[in-house]
This record gives sequence, C-alpha cells and structure tokens, in this order.
Amino acid sequence: MKDFCYYAPTEVVFGEHSEEQTGTLVKRYGGHKVLVHYGGQSAIRSGLLDKICRILKESDIPFVTLGGVVPNPRLSKVHEGIDLCRAEQVDFILAVGGGSVIDSAKAIAYGVPYDGEVWDFYLGKAQPTTMLPVACVLTIPAAGSEMSEASVITNEDGDVKMGYSNDMSRPKFAIMNPRRTFTLPAYQTAAGVTDMMMHTMERYFSHDDDMTLTDEIAEAILRTMKDTVFTVLKDPEDYRARAQIMWGGSVAHNGLTGCGLSDDWSTHQLEHELSGMFDVTHGAGLAALWPSWARYVYKENISRFVRFAVNVMGVPNDFTSPEATALKGIEAMEQFYHSIGMPTNIHELIGREITDEEIDEMVRKCSHNHTLTLGRFKVLAAEDMKKIYQMAK
Repeated sequence: MKDFCYYAPTEVVFGEHSEEQTGTLVKRYGGHKVLVHYGGQSAIRSGLLDKICRILKESDIPFVTLGGVVPNPRLSKVHEGIDLCRAEQVDFILAVGGGSVIDSAKAIAYGVPYDGEVWDFYLGKAQPTTMLPVACVLTIPAAGSEMSEASVITNEDGDVKMGYSNDMSRPKFAIMNPRRTFTLPAYQTAAGVTDMMMHTMERYFSHDDDMTLTDEIAEAILRTMKDTVFTVLKDPEDYRARAQIMWGGSVAHNGLTGCGLSDDWSTHQLEHELSGMFDVTHGAGLAALWPSWARYVYKENISRFVRFAVNVMGVPNDFTSPEATALKGIEAMEQFYHSIGMPTNIHELIGREITDEEIDEMVRKCSHNHTLTLGRFKVLAAEDMKKIYQMAK
C-alpha cells in the first residue's frame, strides 16, 4: 500500500433544483465579475444558459459569456477566453457544460494572470503560481473534471493534445442536476460511462494489491456504471439511474479510487494521440484501445485481471487457469463495449484502416520523439506503444 494524500476540496451541490444556488455560491467563493463559459447550442436550447444568466442578474453579479467550446477543446478558444477575461476584468469563471467546457475554463483561468503562453503549462515548461477560481454547472457526466485537478487541451498547431494537472484548478463548487442529462444522446451517454469507468480502471490496474477498501470502492463504481448504463439507454429520463451515473463520474475521478495505489494512465495517453489526430469522442477512443492494452500487459499481474474478471465482469473463476479467467474478463469487457455501442478497435472507431504512417506519428507524439515512457502497470516504451496501436488496428 502506498502512502497517499487525498484532496477533494470541491463543494458538490447535487439535486433537481441545485442550479438555483448559483448566485449564492459564486459570491461565497469570491466572484465579482464572471465569465460564463459554455459549448454549443444545447445549453441555449435547453434554457439552462438563460437560467444561469438570469440567476446571476438577480444576484447582482456582472458577467460576460463565451461559447463555442467543442469536444477536444481547442487552444484557440482558450486564448479567446483569456483575452476576454482580461479586457472585462473577470475574476471568476463559471463553466456550464461537460468536461470539455470545464477543461477549457481551467486553461483560461491559468492563462489570465500569466504573462507567458498558457500552453507552457501543458508542455511542462512552467508552473502556475496563481489562477482565477473556477466552478461549474455540470451537464455531461463523463470526464470528472468537475472535481479533478486535470484538464486536457488540443493545440490545433500539429493536432497535439496535452493534459495538465494541478490541485489549484479543482473547481470551487460543482452544481449537478441529473435532469440536465436527460437529453444526452445514447452515444454520448455510453461514451461518458466508458470514460468514467476508465478513470477508475487506470487506477485499479496496479501492482498494489493490499488496499482492499480502495479496490472495493473501485469495483462498486465499475459494477454500478456497467449495470446502470443499460437502464439509461432504455429510459433516458430515469432520474435515479441518471443520478448514479452523474455522481459516479465525479467519484471516479476525484482521486478516491487511487488512494494507496500506483496509477497507470497509459490508455488515456495513447488515446489522446488518437483523438488529437482524428478528433474522435474520447470515451469511444478509450474503448477502442483498452482491450489491446489489456492483452499486451495482463501477464504483468494476472491476479489483478482475474479479480477484475470475477468481481466486475461476473466471469466464473477458473481456478485451474488464472490466465483463462483473465482473458475471459477482457473478452467480457469487449462484449460490454459493443453492447452499448462502443468500438473495440480503431477501424470501428474511425471507419477505415489506420495507416502505419499514422501509427508512427502517434507514437512519436506520445513518446515525445521516443524520449518518454508511459504507465506503471507495465512501463511502455515507444516500441510497446506501437505494438498496442497495431494490435488495436
């Protein structure tokens, strides 16, 4: 068991009327002028954006708005937000949307007080000493950015997708109303559940086998998400099921499921290059890669994959062959992905064969020109990354 520090300072306000507290919460956390940051037309069509703006007006909180965030949020939009916040003297950023909007808001918050290029943080060239406070009204449960320290931004110059983590970026508060997720399309719902399960699995697949409570929490999250997604796909307005998924996305990525363990994150890093190159949905990209990663690394700790197969996927334990049980668990996960409309290889994801040249380019970016490795469950050098991409073709 590893020593750990668990830090989750975000105030969560959860329930059907939670957004009514927006004004009170902004004032509580020191907001005097707010940037309301959002994505596309859904926030407008649903009436949520108008409601949040009305609440801010009634609370006598000045604000400006900036929409247009897209999946795999772009650095150019971050630059636009930084310029707007500086011009309008904004001191608080409120993200209304899902992980892409929250990640963009965090990047803007880093950049406003920084004299240099905000991309420096994502490249590891600099560390922020301060940032604007960020909060969110969550509409898409998936990324877990509403409670996490992470944000991921795509730089259009070279299609490079990079993540940066810093505890100071954890949102001050997160408003979560499961009713706001009723209109999510089935594909987006399934991809979101895939992402939040992977956040748990990136921590769960570890060589640290003696943190029983953390493992039990992780397995409960995985089983609940796996079972509940079918209810939601059948009845999108099932409040109880939507609530499980919304809270599950937060718990999966606020650090709780990693306490006492050495986490991995290889699948996420490999997928960042995939979605950076092809602009695919992040959760779907994870589903396309994980089975190949799992088959490439499972022998590093077969007992961990056996536990996953039995406790999460419900595979009978073949005590005479742990390897057979482990492989059946991976197969069961593939079947689950297909059952909710997710791909299990790159061809299914992008609709064509990926070329060797494209794989080489993803490996180059992922390994930073063959200078970095990935992961802890099995440390992956550039050649390992290439083999996993090739297995996932």
